[in-house]
Amino acid sequence: MNKIAMVDLKRQYEKIKPEIDQAISDVINSTAFINGPAVKTFQEDMEAYLDVKHVIPCANGTDALQVAMMALGIKPGDEVITTSFTFIATAEVIALLGYTPVVVDVDPDTFNLDPDSVRKAITSKTKAIVPVHLFGQCADMEAMLEIAQKHNLFIIEDACQAIGADYIFKDGTRKKAGTIGHVGCTSFFPSKNLGCYGDGGAIFTNDDELAKQLRVVVNHGMTVRYYHDFIGVNSRLDSIQAAVLKVKLARLDDYAAARNKAADFYDKAFSNNPRLKTPVRFERSTHVFHQYTLVTDGIDRNELVDFLTKKEVPAMIYYPVPLHLQKAYLDPRYKEGDFPVTEHLCRTVFSLPMHTELDEEQLEYITSSVLEFFKA
Repeated sequence: MNKIAMVDLKRQYEKIKPEIDQAISDVINSTAFINGPAVKTFQEDMEAYLDVKHVIPCANGTDALQVAMMALGIKPGDEVITTSFTFIATAEVIALLGYTPVVVDVDPDTFNLDPDSVRKAITSKTKAIVPVHLFGQCADMEAMLEIAQKHNLFIIEDACQAIGADYIFKDGTRKKAGTIGHVGCTSFFPSKNLGCYGDGGAIFTNDDELAKQLRVVVNHGMTVRYYHDFIGVNSRLDSIQAAVLKVKLARLDDYAAARNKAADFYDKAFSNNPRLKTPVRFERSTHVFHQYTLVTDGIDRNELVDFLTKKEVPAMIYYPVPLHLQKAYLDPRYKEGDFPVTEHLCRTVFSLPMHTELDEEQLEYITSSVLEFFKA
């Protein structure tokens, strides 16, 4: 049996090695390392895949969020609502830009922003909502759009974990994660469903004027070379990473299917275990399973993770500390107990290996190891 990894990038690379190596070689031979043809080609492919008018590549997912907020003209002191159950980058950029992060609780089944909690958090200073499409499926975007329209708010989608997922509206129409709000953001970190071989990110929008501003912000605030009309940043996706992403984008739906196959195996194995709650599929979203995350009940989650480690089964905890209890983000407005769902999840969740290369032998070993813990 192959060694089990949380994400097996080596085996994935081996399957597409000739195409990847050729793509990288082509960039090196062209010496067009920054803003070369590979970036333009990938951008166009991404626009077609997402059915979105504008894709603005950038250096990483955190930059994507920052640039989106800067381009929307949110001002210091303005409030931005997001989830307390997320990777820190979501709130990091809000704080860095001098905005006020307002965190709320999540839905206990999908782990995504709870619309009722968002509604209760809105004040006269609120300017934007940042729904995070956590672990691979979309937040309740129709509800978010209704809230935003009623209160004249921007929606900035954090689609870093759900690239390729479809949101399904009540009327049956579909849109890709990241293309539903005013602007969407993603990361191409290597472990993402669509990952490059370094850092990378992108911003999506159907708004022509906003796209112009996003392109200005990512390029030092320049409208004409050496003329800086706005404060910007230097955030570019390099050509080698774009070339890698073009190869992998063509396989993204196949990668999602492989992840779903693994998730189905896990679901079946754990379906009769009362101490494990398997992931709930939101009826309004397809799931691309960036993570396969279980909720434990009545056991010591950390003991289970330690047990699996000894069995050479990697397991991760996303996330052990909610945002409102992180030392860097302690705020007198919030205290322990304010967000019971988020805090419960932080105490009880763990994630099993999830990637495109999991085979049945590995899945059988992983699931039998988990179940062995309950027999010990």
